[in-house]
Amino acid sequence: MKNAITILFFLVCTGAAFGQQETELLKGVVSYVSSQNVYVKFASTEGINTGDTLYASNNASLTPCLVVRDKSSTSCVCISLLKEKSKIGEVFFARTVVKKEPKKEEPVVAVPEDTLTKASPEPIQTDIGKDEAPDYKQKIKGRVSAASYSNLYGSEATHRMRYAFTLQGNNIGNSRFSTDNYITFRHTVGEWEEVTTNFRDALKIYSLAVKYDLDKKSNITLGRKINQRISSMGAIDGIQAEKGFGNILIGAIAGSRPDYLDYGLNFDLLQFGVYLGHTSNKDNKFQQTTLAFVEQRNLSKTDRRFLYFQHSNAYAKNLNVFVSLEADLYQNIHDTVSNTLSLTNLYLSLRYKLSKTISVSASYDNRKNIIFYESYKSYIDQLIDDETRQGLRFNVNYRPFKTITWGVNASWRFQKDNANSSKNLNTYLNFSRIPWINASASITANLLQTNYLDSKIFGVRITKEIIPGKLTSDLYFRMVDYQYNSYEYKIQQQIAGLDVSLNLTPKLAFHVYYEGTFDQKTDALHRFNTKIIQRF
Repeated sequence: MKNAITILFFLVCTGAAFGQQETELLKGVVSYVSSQNVYVKFASTEGINTGDTLYASNNASLTPCLVVRDKSSTSCVCISLLKEKSKIGEVFFARTVVKKEPKKEEPVVAVPEDTLTKASPEPIQTDIGKDEAPDYKQKIKGRVSAASYSNLYGSEATHRMRYAFTLQGNNIGNSRFSTDNYITFRHTVGEWEEVTTNFRDALKIYSLAVKYDLDKKSNITLGRKINQRISSMGAIDGIQAEKGFGNILIGAIAGSRPDYLDYGLNFDLLQFGVYLGHTSNKDNKFQQTTLAFVEQRNLSKTDRRFLYFQHSNAYAKNLNVFVSLEADLYQNIHDTVSNTLSLTNLYLSLRYKLSKTISVSASYDNRKNIIFYESYKSYIDQLIDDETRQGLRFNVNYRPFKTITWGVNASWRFQKDNANSSKNLNTYLNFSRIPWINASASITANLLQTNYLDSKIFGVRITKEIIPGKLTSDLYFRMVDYQYNSYEYKIQQQIAGLDVSLNLTPKLAFHVYYEGTFDQKTDALHRFNTKIIQRF
């Protein structure tokens, strides 16, 4: 109400003034919008003063929308009077007094009032002085979610709850500050005592950091965050700094490693290091290389000292390469010190596109086992992941038709003593569109052989969009046959599942999931999952 009275009073006063002098309208175009200001570009701002109002055309009438806070020779920095946010390319008009003796210099372009109702031209690209538009533009995305996981096995039932929050805020408020957060909280219904006795096990902070950009190529990060230059090291708790010189960069880390048991802070596991990097995007071929020296400690004693190397490159149009390795320079295992150079972690991946229809890839992985602090996969899915991650892997994808893709991948994990070897063969046939039912489908087969278990899995999955953009269903069925080699115990299971996703709004979604596992020797296992996700 107060704003309305102010605008009305202003219109009355300006109307009286304009009734005494001849006026003209100057057209301006919005060239940038920040969280607080609107920047409007004019051919010239001569005749526009601080405190003047800018108007929008509405059916041959003028509506006050902006107030000029500051100006340069061609641009005005304005404060909005509207609830809605202005858009780049939007047209506003400034009302100025016509001078009887205009200057001989470049005249101010006048826009007759009878042209206000005509279509506006396409938005034009304009440049604003560095003092008017910020160098850093805000970009924020995130989501919050709440989920339930219920398992029903015979007369037993467990219900787990999980809440998650993720936020990636780049240049908040067009400033140099950015933040990265990924936090979860989980608990089992009826077992709250476990949360109170070990809160760090319930609360998982996978990322919580603040970054400050010193300039476009230099920054300082404080908190917990994975450094993409040395990503295989995992999260780093502490401070990270990076300085760029053209395509070359140098960086440093100082802090600690997350606790192995509950992923909490553990200042007994100190680490620090430096790295040198190079990035290039010449001829649209991106490449990035990092060489780091890192020392890790345990209870203030040097525990490990190693070199880290990471490289990614698009050597050719259709060839992509990624490699990361760690070579130990110093180890202290059970008070036994070793200074011998040894390769301890290696991952190599090659991906090549032979043609528009065929692509191949190969990888080798001998990295240490991954610790899962959270996993909601079924037993057989988790088993396949654990047994096939390390070793050699080959993959071929063939697309004979536009809607059909066939793929085969094989993996082989080997050791000198054959103590933990495994072989896996997986094939799939995907149909992106089935005309008769207007759905997509896939058929899969997986054969796994380890020292202690052999398994065969065959499955089919159908996905259909029931209401375009709103409701999607996913129905699948799998037959599982696995046998433990140490004793004659064979299991045959049938697994059926249904997943329904509903988009309540463009950013609010609801999911319902059910999976049933059935066999003749044990009770059926029912898994229910519901989740609601709000994006912003």
